Amino acid sequence: MLSNHLQNGIETAKLVWSRIPSSEDVGAGAEEEEEEEGLFARRSDGGVESLDYEVIENFAYREYQARRGKLWISYYVIVKWFFALLIGIGTGFAAVFINLAVENFSGWKYAATFSIIQHSYFAGFLVYILFNLGLVFFSVVIVTEFAPAAAGSGIPEIKGYLNGVDTHGILLFRTLVGKIFGSIGSVGGGLALGKEGPLVHTGACIASLLGQGGSAKYHVNSRWLRIFESDRDRRDLVTCGCAAGVAAAFRAPVGGVLFALEEVTSWWRSQLMWRVFFTSAIVAVVVRSAMSWCKSGKCGHFGSGGFIIWDISGGQEDYSFQELLPMAIIGVIGGLLGALFNQLTLYITHWRRTYLHKKGNRVKILEVCLISLITSIISFALPLLRKCSPCPDSEANPGIDCPRPPGTDGNFVNFYCAKDKEYNDLATIFFNTQDDAIRNLFSAKTFHEYSAQSLLTFLVMFYSLAIVTFGTAVPAGQFVPGIMIGSTYGRLVGMFVVKFYKKLNVEEGTYALLGAASFLGGSMRMTVSLCVIMVEITNNLKLLPLIMLVLLISKAVGDFFNEGLYEEQARLRGIPLLESRPKQYMRSMTAKEACKNQKVACFSRIVKVADLVSVLRSNKHNGFPVVDHKPNGDTLVIGLILRSHLLVLLQSKVDFQNSPFPSDLRGVSNRHKLSDFVKPATSKGKSIEEIYLTGGEMEMYLDLAPFLNPSPYIVPEDMSLAKVYNLFRQLGLRHIFVVPRASRVIGLITRKDLLTEESESSDTVELQSTSVSCLLSQGNDFATYHAHFSTRYCCTCRSNPS
Repeated sequence: MLSNHLQNGIETAKLVWSRIPSSEDVGAGAEEEEEEEGLFARRSDGGVESLDYEVIENFAYREYQARRGKLWISYYVIVKWFFALLIGIGTGFAAVFINLAVENFSGWKYAATFSIIQHSYFAGFLVYILFNLGLVFFSVVIVTEFAPAAAGSGIPEIKGYLNGVDTHGILLFRTLVGKIFGSIGSVGGGLALGKEGPLVHTGACIASLLGQGGSAKYHVNSRWLRIFESDRDRRDLVTCGCAAGVAAAFRAPVGGVLFALEEVTSWWRSQLMWRVFFTSAIVAVVVRSAMSWCKSGKCGHFGSGGFIIWDISGGQEDYSFQELLPMAIIGVIGGLLGALFNQLTLYITHWRRTYLHKKGNRVKILEVCLISLITSIISFALPLLRKCSPCPDSEANPGIDCPRPPGTDGNFVNFYCAKDKEYNDLATIFFNTQDDAIRNLFSAKTFHEYSAQSLLTFLVMFYSLAIVTFGTAVPAGQFVPGIMIGSTYGRLVGMFVVKFYKKLNVEEGTYALLGAASFLGGSMRMTVSLCVIMVEITNNLKLLPLIMLVLLISKAVGDFFNEGLYEEQARLRGIPLLESRPKQYMRSMTAKEACKNQKVACFSRIVKVADLVSVLRSNKHNGFPVVDHKPNGDTLVIGLILRSHLLVLLQSKVDFQNSPFPSDLRGVSNRHKLSDFVKPATSKGKSIEEIYLTGGEMEMYLDLAPFLNPSPYIVPEDMSLAKVYNLFRQLGLRHIFVVPRASRVIGLITRKDLLTEESESSDTVELQSTSVSCLLSQGNDFATYHAHFSTRYCCTCRSNPS
């Protein structure tokens, strides 16, 4: 009987949950509506486009590489490490600037408010509202009018970039400026948002701008910095920037490395790990130096807050077996509330993007100002409805300062209290920056500081405000609001545990920490990186097993209902992320079935300019197979050429020829620089509509052989789609050819063929350089060029499998 009731209850819960729009439904609806308007059909229309992480090994590239010596390789490696240093320094200074500004604006606001309410609470209320409204108005205006891509946390977009999807505008210089100043306004204005997610985006912008040599539009650029001219190199720099952002936000360098590895990157290697770790270490040094300098009192209202570190090392030293049950309950609560948070924010964000934000920037500004007004009223009015509590006995608690002096950070705020030795527990949470409020909730040796009614009131109100505020047109992070929500219900559970287990040495602050970890795990679904971050920001290694426990439980509960916050927001924004594992149906589906009946647009090796322009204008494909016709009438696929490369050739016109015959392959590097074919990182690139050609030029021909990629990735038609999926994600590909099964094998490469000795590898390098040089002097026969590399490849094969 009990099992039947339990089963019915589960089915009812699932039915209710299913009525809330899922990420797939919302994403599909958004995609259908925005496809009608062409919002992200193509990059040229302001949408998304795949990145080229594959190296295009065409003749021009090989000719350019043959000219590079060991000195250039050493310079290349040194510049990579130098850029890692600059990214760490730049992100660290950005974090210092944001924290100093937020702390000082908040300090001035609370100092003015507390000073005025000594005479009139209504006047203090008006000052408080106007201060918040002014900061928030500045934030939303700079985002809507100057940097639209700076809205939100930016983590879904950066995750998409590292997954191989480029969303226009996310790494612009103006986005960086909008992110920094917008974060100051939104967080300093008291909204239920954090600055940690925007700091990740800030680090990525700094890394990208360094990789492209600065911003040419704003005349902040340098030619000698333009060494990283491929999406692959820029991806490594952006990865360093993401890790630096987390390290700067939480003062957690190891957590920053693990965050980049676990949450945002799809591709990783040991050399990148070293540079990311070095960048995070530099950030830690910069932030530590800034904090030491601020201790001398030169930073205004910057006190113990600002840079997150909530030292609870003086709290609970040990835990008993009896406490594992309430800790597991915290994990379940975190999973449920986190999944509900994701679902509600998805629904509200979809409604906001579909109906509200389409009405223009004025509506966006009005919406944020209205939310700021509501937030200010709630945070000021609710503490007025609470009764004040007497301060703890100063003799029994000598280290406690109660009540707290007005306008300073700490516990026990005196707000609307009749006596001097009283404090308002709800005002202690509301009238503080979020960092200081969390420090108060985590604090040890403060039994019965908060009443259950106050914590429950704050939990309901702040949870609702965080849901409504997320998705507005301001920079918004969810790390710190998530910690605020989790620490509130965690402290509530801790109060009940203290009351129930009276003989145990139980700290309410310990349960607040576990609640914070559980909500972040239930919402963002991070485990390893989040666990390390929580240990680093609390400076308490003894609680590591408990944090691991609640994270595992909350993630498992949350995964039962929906995906993580960033995955769902990425789908809502139309960012096609490739997850770590292929879908189950892909294992029974072949590559040919996935292609269906697609009509592939191909080019001949020698193509007429008019035909080339016609194909480019009639479709928006970004890659085209190139075929060569045999004398017997068969066609041979000789490579792949990118749309961006074709546009460069059409615009330059230096490769146009009058005869429909193969041209001389030599001298490509004299006519073009390798940087000519590099896609700009912060612009939409070239468009076929922008290229003007005369009637005579349209009748000319173009030899595509020097510019095509002769070795694209190829899969047989009967390969499972799951294998194709793994190739795409792990190698960061943009195109894969699907061909009929090959008729013969020319060799077999095994592991030992790739593990050459050091002396043997140096000889191989010399041989390759010689062969390339010989190739460049062989003339203009493309068949000789193609056969040469095929023969050299075949010579490296072995016929004995091992």
